[in-house]
Amino acid sequence: MKTKFFLMAALLTGAMFTRAQDDMPVVWESKMDHKIQYNGTGTEERGYSYAASDKEITVFENATGKVKWTKRFKDVAPKLGKIDELIPFWESNIIFLFDRKLGKDQIACVDMETGTFLWSTDKYQDVSEDNVVYIPEEQSFAISMKKEMVFIKAKTGEERWSTVKFKGVVGAYVYTSDGYLVTVNFVPSSLGALFSGFKNQIAKINVKNGDIVWENTYIGRAERKAVSREFLYDLFVEGDKVILRMNGYQVYDIKTGASLWSAAFDYTPDGLAGRPAGAKRFGVYGGVADPVRVGDDLYVLDMSNKRNQYIKKYDFNSGKLLWTSPEIKDARAIPNMYVMGDKILLQIGGTVEAQAYIYKRTNNPDGSVTITEEWRIWYPNIKPNGVQAFSTTDGKLIWDSERFRKGITNMIEAGDRVIVSSGKALYSMDVNTGKEYYEVPVAKGGVGNAEMIFPYKDMVTVIGEKGVSTFKMNNGDLVGSGKYKTSALEDRFDNIVVMKTSGADIAAFNLDSNNYLEFKARKGATTTLTTDGKFVYVYENKTVTKVKTTK
Repeated sequence: MKTKFFLMAALLTGAMFTRAQDDMPVVWESKMDHKIQYNGTGTEERGYSYAASDKEITVFENATGKVKWTKRFKDVAPKLGKIDELIPFWESNIIFLFDRKLGKDQIACVDMETGTFLWSTDKYQDVSEDNVVYIPEEQSFAISMKKEMVFIKAKTGEERWSTVKFKGVVGAYVYTSDGYLVTVNFVPSSLGALFSGFKNQIAKINVKNGDIVWENTYIGRAERKAVSREFLYDLFVEGDKVILRMNGYQVYDIKTGASLWSAAFDYTPDGLAGRPAGAKRFGVYGGVADPVRVGDDLYVLDMSNKRNQYIKKYDFNSGKLLWTSPEIKDARAIPNMYVMGDKILLQIGGTVEAQAYIYKRTNNPDGSVTITEEWRIWYPNIKPNGVQAFSTTDGKLIWDSERFRKGITNMIEAGDRVIVSSGKALYSMDVNTGKEYYEVPVAKGGVGNAEMIFPYKDMVTVIGEKGVSTFKMNNGDLVGSGKYKTSALEDRFDNIVVMKTSGADIAAFNLDSNNYLEFKARKGATTTLTTDGKFVYVYENKTVTKVKTTK
C-alpha cells in the first residue's frame, strides 16, 4: 500500500465550538533499514505490523516499534527472482509474495510473525487478494481459478481437494458445527473476465472432501465493497433455514437446499456514479435500503424495474405477500426506509456511497516504474429527491412532502420524528402527518451547505462543505461549529471521529468536547488508523511513527 486518499467533505462535531488544538502525542518512532514502499498495520491485539521495500521486509511490534525481524526477499523466498506484489492474509498470519511472469506466476508464502518460509508454487495462476479466501475454521485457503476451486492447507500448501462444481469466489459463509460450509459465490469486479459461464450459486460444501451436498441459485449480485471490503449482504442460519439477505430475503432448507420462499429483487446501481479513470475496482452502494423486519412482518423494496418501484410486505414465516404499495415512480435510488409505528418512511434520492481502487503504473525516463495506488470513497447525490410515508396496514400512501423535490442529502430517525437535510436546511417532521416542527438553515453553522447528517446523542451533526456544525435534535438550536481543512471522514469510534486530508494529515475529534488533535504528515506519507480508533500509524520514507488520537 503506497498512498491512500479518501475524498469527501470535511467532518466533525461536538457540544461546543471547535478551536485549533494540540498535536497528537507520539507513542514511538522507529526507523527502518530500508525505504517503505508497502506497509500493513495489524490490530493492536495481533501485536505487529510490517513495512517493506521492493527488496526486503521488516516486521515490528505495535506496542514498542521494536523490530521483530528483517529479511531480504531473495533470502526468505529464494525461488522468486523478484517481488512484484505482496498480499497479507492477516487471519492466517501469512504473507503471499508474487513474482509475476506471463503465464507462470511464482507464489511464495511466509509466516508473517517469524519470517519463516512456508511453501511456494507455480501451479496457481491469476491469483490475487480478490480470489483467495482464508477459512480459519479449517486453517485453509480456498483459491478460485478459471477452471476449478482448490482447497489448500495454509501452512504447507498441500492441496486437500479441488472442485469444478463451484464457480467463482467464496463469498460470505456459514461454517456449521458438523463441518460444512454454506456459502454463495460471486465474481469480483476486477476478475469479471476470469470466470466464464458464471451463474449465481448458493451451495453447501463438505470441507473435508469438497463434495457439493446441494446447490441452488440466488437472485441478485453478491458483492464486496471495492475499498472497505465489507460484504453487501448477510448469510446466516436460523433453525433449519439458511437465510440470504440481499435486496430482500431468500430462504432455503439447510438439509436439502430447497428454496422455501423468496422476497428478493435483482437491483443494480448502474449509472448512479461514473467510474474513475484507472479504477481496477469500483462500486456504488446504498442505492436501495435494506429490508426491515418487525416481528413476523417483512418490508422489502422492489427496485428491479428502473422506472417503477414498490414497497412489498411479506409474512416472514411463510413468505406470503401481504400487500404491494402504489408505484414510487422514477426513483433511481431509495437509500433509507424506516418503519416507525404504523408508518413506513422512505427517503427518495440523496446521498449514496461510491468506492474505487485506482491503480496507475508510470514508466519513468530513467527506466524505473512508479506505481500509485488510490483508495477513494466519495458520496454522490442522486436525484430525483423526496420523502414519502406509507401505511404499514395496507401500503397506501399517507403523505408526500413537496419540500425536498429540489434536493436532499439524507434523513435520520429522531424518536417519533424524522430529521431531513435538504442540503440548505434541517427539517424536523412528524412521521404521521409530515408536519414540520421546525426548519433551520444550516448556514447558521457557518460551514456551507450540508453534505450529510448523522445523530450523536441528542444532536444532529451536519457535515458541511467547509466543516461541521451541530444542532439540538428537539428544537434545532445551534450547539457548535468547527472548521478543519478539506478532508475525508476516515472513521468513527464511539465519541472519536477521525478525518484525513488528501495529503494524509489526520485530525481526531472528541465528540463530547469538540476538541481535536492533529498530526501533520509529510508529503507522500501513508497513514493508517487502527481498528479501535485509538492510534494512527504513519509511514514515510524509512520511518514509522505511532501517534495517539486522544491524550
